[in-house]
Amino acid sequence: MSDTIRFILNDTPQEISGISPLTTVLQYLREDVRLKGTKEGCAEGDCGACTAVIGEIGDDGVPRYKAVNSCIMFLPVLDGKQLITVEYLKQKNGSVLHPVQKAMVNCHASQCGFCTPGFVMSLYALGHEKDDRSDSDIQNAIAGNLCRCTGYRPILDAAREMGQFKIPAHPGLKNIRRENGLSYTADNIKFFAPHKAHELSALLAEYPDAVLLSGGTDIGLWVTKHHKELPVLIYTGEIRSLRRVAETDTALEIGASVSYTDAFRHLVPIDDSLDELLQRFASVQIRNSGTLGGNIANGSPIGDGAPFLIALAAELVLRKGDDTRTIPIEDYFIDYGVQDLQKGEFLEKITVPKKPEHVLFKTYKLSKRFDQDISAVCSGFSLKVENGTISEARLAYGGMAGTPKRAAHAEAALTGQSWTEENCRTAMREMEKDFTPLTDMRASAAYRMQSAQNLLYRFFIETTAPGVKTRVYSHAG
Repeated sequence: MSDTIRFILNDTPQEISGISPLTTVLQYLREDVRLKGTKEGCAEGDCGACTAVIGEIGDDGVPRYKAVNSCIMFLPVLDGKQLITVEYLKQKNGSVLHPVQKAMVNCHASQCGFCTPGFVMSLYALGHEKDDRSDSDIQNAIAGNLCRCTGYRPILDAAREMGQFKIPAHPGLKNIRRENGLSYTADNIKFFAPHKAHELSALLAEYPDAVLLSGGTDIGLWVTKHHKELPVLIYTGEIRSLRRVAETDTALEIGASVSYTDAFRHLVPIDDSLDELLQRFASVQIRNSGTLGGNIANGSPIGDGAPFLIALAAELVLRKGDDTRTIPIEDYFIDYGVQDLQKGEFLEKITVPKKPEHVLFKTYKLSKRFDQDISAVCSGFSLKVENGTISEARLAYGGMAGTPKRAAHAEAALTGQSWTEENCRTAMREMEKDFTPLTDMRASAAYRMQSAQNLLYRFFIETTAPGVKTRVYSHAG
């Protein structure tokens, strides 16, 4: 017998059966319960018109609320959670606006109105998270919301005016939490949400061709854009061990289902360049759903997670049944679309060694826009310098080959040398032996090669000239 999907929609408990597991939350809202405030603009998590807020009890027992894109989130993922839409903000008698809505009205921040509910919900989540909001906080929070009427200035004004408030914790959240995993079937599609890693192993043994779903920011588009049939989905987001970040004496261990938002809270102290990379990775909504493990596991040659992790000598712990194996992250990427992952095996965690004081590190991203854009070139650099000599060089790039890849010839040119401009430029020339980049819609091959070389030079400048900070993040390749 299939379980039902249990969640709270605004204030009302829901129990769902018979609806396909591939139904998106946005489809459910608009077509099944006729809540039309949440809009569809792109159906791929880019425009923010579909923004809603998810509430759930964290592993620490504290309710957490976050903005998400409902257009690429599958309905069963809501199990055990609260979904808040723009309709929830209206007072029961309809006479009093929520502070976010009131600020939007007072600042004349709505024009055609299509994008307005999404902006309201993004600001609603921001207001709950931060009492004192800088302009940077505000811009970051709504970077994933597009206004085609170019009405951003009054929206920013509204964000500054909306005041302080908290999202009230729903008392029913604790009552609908499951002790065991979810098994849901409808339209001949199976959806599983195990709670423990060994349960995931057992399911993969039974369904070796199942699709592993984590944040859904990639797989959601398989359905909304490519109309793929996915007979069996296994959701990893309820497995506590895969959501855990642990710090040991030597490393940071990041579970494969830790969101980008949560993972970077622990990674940013390594270097401020990681903070900028986080801000430039998609949007708040995507970072709240998408996982660092998913970004690595899908093997994309342009994923922003791989280059800096390769530079930091991260390792992947892969599990099949009760057996695990550990590999350097760069060995995971075999060829375009091919990864070192066996049938029935899954990524359990990412181990990032702590960076010693004598290691120089930076990561950089080049794209056409600062916000909401895929990299043309992404890089991660790490040099171990001992007694003035480079004992180890790790220069990693995304966007330069069919996989994230180290620049072996450039690394060899630096190893055993001092970190000087002359030696840096030698390594830049050697890089031409490492890559044969392609030309596509994001950049030409020539631009990619020159940019990859110049990013290494930028690394030299920023690590040898204290106080110098370069900022280049756009191109016309």
